Amino acid sequence: MKAQFDTGDSHTIHRGAFLALLAALVSAPIFYSQETRSSANNSVEHRTDVGAPMRDGVVLRADILLPHAEGKFPALIYRTPYGKQFALQEYKTFEKAVARGYAVVVQDVRGRYASDGEFVAYQNEGRDGYDTIEGVAKQSWCNGNVGTFGLSYPGAVQWLAAVENPPHLKAMVPAMTFSTPRNFFYSGGVFDGSWLEWIWVNLAPDIRRRKNLPGPKTYEEAAETWKREHERLQTFLPLRDLPDLKDIAPFYYEWLAHPAADPWWEWAELRNKYGRVHAAVLNLSGWYDEAYGPDGATTNFNGLLKERHGEKDPRTRTIIGPWTHGGQEKTGAGERDFGASAAIDYDELILRWLDHYVRGIDNGVGREKPVRLFVMGKNIWRDEDAWPLTRANSQTYYLRSESNSARFARLHQAAPDRAGSYNEFISDPSHPLTDPYDAYGAHDYRSLAGRKDVLVYDSDPLRADTEVTGPIHAEIYVSADVPDTDLWVRLLDVAPDGTTFNLMSPGLDVLRASYRNEKLQPEWLQPGEIYKLTLDRMLTSNVFRAGHQIRVQISGAFFPHFWRNLQSGESEVTSSAMCAGHVRIYHDPDHRSRIELPVISR
Repeated sequence: MKAQFDTGDSHTIHRGAFLALLAALVSAPIFYSQETRSSANNSVEHRTDVGAPMRDGVVLRADILLPHAEGKFPALIYRTPYGKQFALQEYKTFEKAVARGYAVVVQDVRGRYASDGEFVAYQNEGRDGYDTIEGVAKQSWCNGNVGTFGLSYPGAVQWLAAVENPPHLKAMVPAMTFSTPRNFFYSGGVFDGSWLEWIWVNLAPDIRRRKNLPGPKTYEEAAETWKREHERLQTFLPLRDLPDLKDIAPFYYEWLAHPAADPWWEWAELRNKYGRVHAAVLNLSGWYDEAYGPDGATTNFNGLLKERHGEKDPRTRTIIGPWTHGGQEKTGAGERDFGASAAIDYDELILRWLDHYVRGIDNGVGREKPVRLFVMGKNIWRDEDAWPLTRANSQTYYLRSESNSARFARLHQAAPDRAGSYNEFISDPSHPLTDPYDAYGAHDYRSLAGRKDVLVYDSDPLRADTEVTGPIHAEIYVSADVPDTDLWVRLLDVAPDGTTFNLMSPGLDVLRASYRNEKLQPEWLQPGEIYKLTLDRMLTSNVFRAGHQIRVQISGAFFPHFWRNLQSGESEVTSSAMCAGHVRIYHDPDHRSRIELPVISR
């Protein structure tokens, strides 16, 4: 269907035109262009604010970049809530793609910047993504082959669209994104506190502008007010009564109303929908990405492999580097530098994948190993045949202590043999253990050891380099004198000089005790009863050098990344009643708390 051009207000679809087109909206949205211009070297035709009505009539707008040549082109789509104009200014990926012969569509998602409608984070992206992909495929300038790419929210929208099974989607590169709402909006049953800052800084300014609401209306203004207001916002209880976002982000309060195990979240669940996805998928994340990133990159990869078992080319790959969220072109993460090889050419990586599966170019992508990992500590890239690595040997380290009052205890390969052995820490939600660092990445956490709300368990100095690569499993036996608590089990690398680096971002290493069986209704703790809490979502790739020690750090909070457990038997969403509690960690012959590490032989 040929594009039609609206010569009037680009934000309006006339009623007569809309009714005439309604029957065709799902299969082929019509694109209305406001302005066309050429690049300085006349190699790119740039159409701005091109409108396309979705199946419900709401118009989304995009900029379209076309090669200045005759014929039809494969198309790449990038959908963003952060403003297409800012993406076009900041990223060179779009120009590089056009130079390779792609048409590129950069679209504001529903309710953001140039697009109409109400923004409800993530919930419309499946349908709108499908309609956009299929609409682009039917344009006169497109040859019907479509790919998508993007990182973070622009990564999530790809998955949400892909599980709708758009026929013309050939390949996608969803970087640093999720696999399940249970490890995205929540993690281990604990609501992710970073959503608050994300909404305040990244979303609220444009929403205030659109709705003429008071408050900061630019990213810079919002970031500055966050510095002044964040403590009040992050400590406000009950969460559902926070007034600041009521008119800005009603969806935030809807999220809070649904616990992690609520079936309401099915719209965002990917793990049971891989059979619907027929595109080639390149997964990408970092060990210091937000917790959902490496979990998503490995879970989605294995889910696709299972569905595509027996195919000669399963058309999926996963790459995990030593990066923070969006830091894939940097050599370091936080205070840790990994050398020049850690940084990648992100544009070249994704375009090679798309060249192969969208354009059909034999560039070697299909012959590369399906897993590529960066091994921290050794600081090398390594290609593997599978995740987890089949040659990994599980090595168990038990928590042990010679004194029940110790704050520093041992991590040992010999099972505990002292009856009645435990250590105890205080967990007080009115004064939670707080991360001293604002940004994710590798940081030195030695200062947290010895606090009354922290226990640490250290191995002996290692006699040889020890590589840990793969999923990490922890079983911790606990009791508490409060109805609920959160259990944080953090894995750290302690150098001979005392430097103590974390190996992942917070979130993979937490479990709410009342969520231990992932039930919709919380299962409260009974005083004096001992419970086994299992954490099985941690993962990393790190070489602990000879002379280093492996540390397990245990606490009841790691604020403000994830919201506090009030420990009163009431939810922080609906209550402000808090109880300080004493939490015991058991390590006796009947309760062998331990961590199992996937060790790779040299």
